[in-house]
Amino acid sequence: MPPISAHSLPDDLYSADAVRQMDRYVIDELGVDGFELMQTAAHAAFRRLVRRWPDCGPVLVLCGAGNNGGDGYLVAANAKRHGLTVSCIAVAPTDKLSGDARKAWQKAVADGVEVRELSGIDEAALDASFEHAGLIVDALLGTGVSGAPREPFAGVIARCNASGVPVLAVDVPSGLDATTGVAGGDVVRATMTVTFIGLKSGLFTGQGPAVCGEVVFDSLGTENDIGASGQTPVGRLRHWESVGRWLPERAANAHKGRFGHVLIIAGDRGFGGAGLMAAEAAARSGAGLVSLATRPEHISAALARCPSVMVHGLIHGSELPPLLEAASVVVCGPGMGKSAWGQQMLQQVLASDKPRVLDADALNLMAARVAVPSEYQVLTPHPGEAARLLGCSVAEVEVDRMAAARKLQSIYGGVVLLKGAGTVIASGSQTVDIVSGSNPGMATGGMGDVLAGILGAMCGQLDDLARATILGACAHLAAADRASEARGYVGLIPTDVIDSLPSVFRQIEFNDVQKREDG
Repeated sequence: MPPISAHSLPDDLYSADAVRQMDRYVIDELGVDGFELMQTAAHAAFRRLVRRWPDCGPVLVLCGAGNNGGDGYLVAANAKRHGLTVSCIAVAPTDKLSGDARKAWQKAVADGVEVRELSGIDEAALDASFEHAGLIVDALLGTGVSGAPREPFAGVIARCNASGVPVLAVDVPSGLDATTGVAGGDVVRATMTVTFIGLKSGLFTGQGPAVCGEVVFDSLGTENDIGASGQTPVGRLRHWESVGRWLPERAANAHKGRFGHVLIIAGDRGFGGAGLMAAEAAARSGAGLVSLATRPEHISAALARCPSVMVHGLIHGSELPPLLEAASVVVCGPGMGKSAWGQQMLQQVLASDKPRVLDADALNLMAARVAVPSEYQVLTPHPGEAARLLGCSVAEVEVDRMAAARKLQSIYGGVVLLKGAGTVIASGSQTVDIVSGSNPGMATGGMGDVLAGILGAMCGQLDDLARATILGACAHLAAADRASEARGYVGLIPTDVIDSLPSVFRQIEFNDVQKREDG
């Protein structure tokens, strides 16, 4: 699965409804003809098609009703005019088409495109259509559909996915909720998604990163006009290449006191590695000082693994206050357990006034307590932990990840980082932040411990907790991607990501040097 390409994408993310309102504004208020806009979209999609697959072979276009189907018919017309072998399957009956979609179908037929009604194709012929295709264009459902696709669309989507043929999705993979990223049933697994007018938030979180492939954006020439439509973003897309510059540049006379003292409280019996990985990740992310408060039996292993970390063996929570006093930021929870030891540690942390990152078992323990909000904390739940904190099911969290993150933030304050592909960060502003991309190699134990350590280091170096959280999440993914380039996804372990952190930060330093030299 290729990563979503974020480098050339806009930052603003919109709901599907907001993008539809932008589309109406361009047509109704700016006077752009709707069919002309549809032709522009189809041409943009076709241009991407031939650029990505110049020798694709026969093109099969799957067309539904509405404007998305119209886009598909016009993509087919473009392909025919350029000498490609192309055919369309009308999954929605053509006699039901109206408006611009009907004009698009008529143009495709007039240009010589073979259009077959799904209802008139027998099973053998339908199988042959998919078997002989070199590329499939998905123009079935578009952004106006929510919930699980019904027949005959569900069956066509299943055939599309089983074909093994590359798929270009027009605007959104069919079956994906373009706002939330939820797939209620069958969903097209695209190789590339070409989306228009405004970036839809659902392409970048939930199931979006798994089914969109490479995301390409075309404003269709509206980039200077959509601001006047009155539609506001629901989120902002974040990636390391754009946020890495937030990391403060280090002066030649820098000293450790300027970059934070991170205290990691982690590692009950049997979970000592969690604290070690969090501590080393903090050190590798530029923290000036790192202390680890853990069970006494983990001291030797911690010193052997990372001797620069100051390790303290604690038996009881009453020993923690002096360490809290010396720290500038606290990371609490990795491998901490839910025994009396972990409960005592969390109690001391919550009673202090130190900025804190609460992860893993700290969150599980908090779920059983009355919520006490604080503006000085970062919560990092995965969907299961988020469900416990909200008192709901994981399915309810995943049905709208942005809403779940916002709700958590409204209850607990501070910043909430909801883990998963397309990590969602809520900080109380009108928009959330979504980290662009995903890495299947990160689906293994301990990656969250590494993230917690990175976040602690970022919070120690930046005054703004929201920016520190975004920066840390992006650095975590960038380091995982860099490690995967060398090792692949299968078998990637958390320490591989830690080892890649210095090179990720080094790239930002190199860019800063280049800018100074060029300036």
